Amino acid sequence: MGPAQQGTTASGATGPLAGVRVLDLSSVVMGPLATQILGDLGAEVISIEAEGGDTNRVMGPGPHRELSGVSLNLLRNKRNLSLDLKDPAGREVFLRLAAESDVVLTNLRPGPLGRLRLAYDDVRAVRPDIVFCQAHGWATGTGREDAPAFDDVIQAASGITELEERVTGQRVLAPTLIADKLCGVTMAYAVMAALFHRERTGEGQHIEVPMADVTAAFVLVEHGAGAIPEPAFGPAGYERILTSERRSQRTSDGWINILPFSTSHYAAIWAAGGRTDLANDPRVATGKARIENAVALYRDVAEVLLTRTTEFWLDYCTEHSIPSSAVRTVDDLVADLPMAEHPVVGSYRQIPSPVRFSRTPASVRRQAPLIGEHGREVLTELGMSAEEIDALEASGVLRQPSGTR
Repeated sequence: MGPAQQGTTASGATGPLAGVRVLDLSSVVMGPLATQILGDLGAEVISIEAEGGDTNRVMGPGPHRELSGVSLNLLRNKRNLSLDLKDPAGREVFLRLAAESDVVLTNLRPGPLGRLRLAYDDVRAVRPDIVFCQAHGWATGTGREDAPAFDDVIQAASGITELEERVTGQRVLAPTLIADKLCGVTMAYAVMAALFHRERTGEGQHIEVPMADVTAAFVLVEHGAGAIPEPAFGPAGYERILTSERRSQRTSDGWINILPFSTSHYAAIWAAGGRTDLANDPRVATGKARIENAVALYRDVAEVLLTRTTEFWLDYCTEHSIPSSAVRTVDDLVADLPMAEHPVVGSYRQIPSPVRFSRTPASVRRQAPLIGEHGREVLTELGMSAEEIDALEASGVLRQPSGTR
């Protein structure tokens, strides 16, 4: 495959990455999310999976023993081979696939990847212009690059649990895989940037995505705060949001979230709530004053919102251009998803690509595969004979799909 090209390929792929082939040697959520994004944007993704299947296949209930609710969306737009990379024959197959790919993406740590002899230099030997994206917990040179890392660990390492303590009094974790998903998105944009560089120069490159660094940089955007200048002007932490008063707000019949963001917004809220005493409130006169008085303002706004219904406030906020939303549950979000059909399990809720391109739209062209579903198909395309593929299956290097529920 050549560098990224626009349009539609012979396989029907659309999107800005149509024509790009990605070899996916990743697991759980971070790497598979990155390749789901690349696949939605038109890339052809070939995923390599171990015999027992990846963790995301059993993350919660699902309609098939190999397809959880998580994996139905996470594994879409991918073909799958179950390959024993510890066997020299399996490694040789991987390198043959890499030689025909534009991108190799992995979240294997440097040690295991080196022992498999599938590190950047090994792949570059068969594909000199390869874009090789590798993510692991800590950066090379820290002494921790081979330490295992998952979302829970990286949340602690990046300050998220300490911020939670400031608000709740407990060092709890954010109730979402924020580090995994953030790093998956980072891998995706890093690959696209490297492909753009290769389009201009013909050069491939190695990309390292250390989870701890990515997540810390994300946290410090606002929480570096007054500690960023040297000497510091104050402690780290953006005080406006480090309060338990920043939360969903009750109305007379439900819940809402609004964020008055200007003097006129606050004036409108005070007027609707009959707070004539706050008509010339100095706490909202400037942006600096609103930030400094955020905790008290959260409380006062919450009291006012109790006086009216959710419907009233949503209409009123729309009229006055005040940012607002009803409080939605995760079940509400799922209920709004469109339905899709999987050839093995039937109907499921599909999470659409959140990015809309006017010329090269994202698409779902393949449903989530079973383990090893496309082994023979992909290796036949690679030029291997039926006898060669039979021998790989007989030796256990290439695992056949179970094909059963």
